[in-house]
Amino acid sequence: MENMKTFIEELKLEKKIKLEDIPTIDLYMDQVIQLFDHSFSNGKDKTLTKTMINNYAKAKLFFPIQNKKYTKEHIILMSLIYQLKGTLSINDIKITLQGMNEKIVEEAFDLEQFYSTYLGLVDLNVERFKNDVKERVKEVSEVIGEDTGESKLITNALLIASLSHMSTLYKSAAEKLVRDLE
Repeated sequence: MENMKTFIEELKLEKKIKLEDIPTIDLYMDQVIQLFDHSFSNGKDKTLTKTMINNYAKAKLFFPIQNKKYTKEHIILMSLIYQLKGTLSINDIKITLQGMNEKIVEEAFDLEQFYSTYLGLVDLNVERFKNDVKERVKEVSEVIGEDTGESKLITNALLIASLSHMSTLYKSAAEKLVRDLE
């Protein structure tokens, strides 16, 4: 891969909603959407829409809202949903968050502490991912050898296959953990 640093930067792996990004006041739906667009937007697609939020509410992925306003806890849960939906089905997300939602309503769960811990893991995962991708590029390049137009096609195809396979392995592990929650 020609410029690993540029490649990694273009992935925008550091995108996330931090606790300090979430206002302490409750937000209306349009304000929540703006927060997500500001934090996650790639300039092409909407990260969150009214329909998505309504579907999440209907599926009971988060506890009910009051007076058409979303609390900090709702926004944290929506951020988790946003991250999880790239890998898990809506039903799997519901199973994953169900116990947490019940504890939040009972005020027996510190969601902010959980989310803070999650964000710390996200940072560690990003660093591990960067190192892993660099190592995979190095391994594939050593196998392929000389950098010609044809070898670039082969190198990219091998990297795509390898990264896709790793994604499948992680997805399988996550789905197994969800099944264990049922």
